[in-house]
Amino acid sequence: MQNIIEQKISKNFKRTIIHLDNVMVVVCDFSNGPMKKPEAPHSHPHEQITYVAEGELFFYKDGKEFHLNKGDLITIPPDVPHCVRTLSPDVRLIDSFSPVRRDFLL
Repeated sequence: MQNIIEQKISKNFKRTIIHLDNVMVVVCDFSNGPMKKPEAPHSHPHEQITYVAEGELFFYKDGKEFHLNKGDLITIPPDVPHCVRTLSPDVRLIDSFSPVRRDFLL
């Protein structure tokens, strides 16, 4: 069974969640760039792979800064603090999570 959920989190951020029982892909659309400072760091017990589908950003992972552009990938192990700062007006990230982030489904 496939589920697709559209969520408008704020005026400048929306996400589309696609998931099965054991895998989740989330398309994250930011339209607030360039950001003056990074968003607040967060962490979760899930493994994450992020692909930059559009735009340019700084990705902060475990206190280190990574400059990412369209076509770049970054991996985030479980429980590692991370966040972004968009550098272009629009940024699209495609996040894959394992296991499924049940907190996104509430």
